[in-house]
Amino acid sequence: MTKLSVNINKIAVIRNSRGGNRPDVVRAALDIERFGAQGITVHPRPDERHIRYADVRALRPRLRTEFNIEGNPIPSFVDLVLEVRPAQVTLVPDAPDAITSNAGWDTLKHRPFLTDVTARFREAGIRVSIFVDPDPQMAVGAAACGADRVELYTEAYARNYREDREAAIAPYVAAAEAARANGLGLNAGHDLDLENLAFFAERIPWTDEVSIGHALISDALYYGLENTVALYRRCLK
Repeated sequence: MTKLSVNINKIAVIRNSRGGNRPDVVRAALDIERFGAQGITVHPRPDERHIRYADVRALRPRLRTEFNIEGNPIPSFVDLVLEVRPAQVTLVPDAPDAITSNAGWDTLKHRPFLTDVTARFREAGIRVSIFVDPDPQMAVGAAACGADRVELYTEAYARNYREDREAAIAPYVAAAEAARANGLGLNAGHDLDLENLAFFAERIPWTDEVSIGHALISDALYYGLENTVALYRRCLK
């Protein structure tokens, strides 16, 4: 069954908007685990506008499920991940001023860089996932870089789901099949929600993990956090 990793960045956004420690990011992560999530994801950015490097350090010894740290592997990020040693690091090519991740890696163009970074993390015992667009060539390229998994950037799937879900899922199935054929595990994330998640998991049942933050935390405003985690887990069964 596909695992649910909850991205808690938006909880940190609320905290940072007022200062102090309300809501408590660590407590929220522990509650999300207790409610049934099988992983916690964070995406620290250089300006620390949501998750801070200090949050990452505070979370690591407290979490009981898989910890996934995603971000652009700039030197400070690489140092943080090697210090904290999560279960998984997800490499994302986001610019420092990006509001959110908006593209995957070109694993062919950036192969030397990604190969070097991947090797450093794997030597430390950290599973490496590379964030890619739904392109079979990018999945093959990630395998050549030495990655363990790819994470498919699902924004286009979510955007086109209502108009034609079969057409929306098609490139993702192709990329997922290429990843599997090349020995890669498969993650997915970005704009997956209660409307489109079940179909994605149904069509690509070998997906190892989905990482969901914005939609899940938004839904929790209406349904409550515990119930929302359960609803997302239900979509993956």
